[in-house]
Amino acid sequence: MVTQLAREFGVYVIGTGRAADRQKALDFGAQECVDLDNDALEDVSGVDLVFDVIGGDIQRRSAGVIRAGGTLVTVVGPPEARPADGLAIDFVVESDRTQLGEIVHRVRDGRLRTNIGNIATLDDAVAALNPTERIKGKTIIRVRP
Repeated sequence: MVTQLAREFGVYVIGTGRAADRQKALDFGAQECVDLDNDALEDVSGVDLVFDVIGGDIQRRSAGVIRAGGTLVTVVGPPEARPADGLAIDFVVESDRTQLGEIVHRVRDGRLRTNIGNIATLDDAVAALNPTERIKGKTIIRVRP
């Protein structure tokens, strides 16, 4: 959804991921995609902002592609890396009814597409959240029958 929201506001998006996920990144709005297994992430430069959902080595390498004064935003915990002369932000989601309502409205009117891979009941939640194989998309736990 971050890619879609960024594109809605005119941002040029470069996605990163594995080769198998390249088309999905492009389908969700990335204009380019860097294959983390086969492409050199370091060939990208001058980026204003990195939105990190992986952390570790990828986060450290991503900090190096950010322009001076740019920003690294991470959702995986306190940042382990900082861009040169820039900001590193630990992004923690705090529920806001109005903002969540806006996201729902955007999904319903087609401005945002979801990436749901599995829907499970509450009784099956532990197994659904600890799959034995890779699940594409997000897992939804249905609380009510």
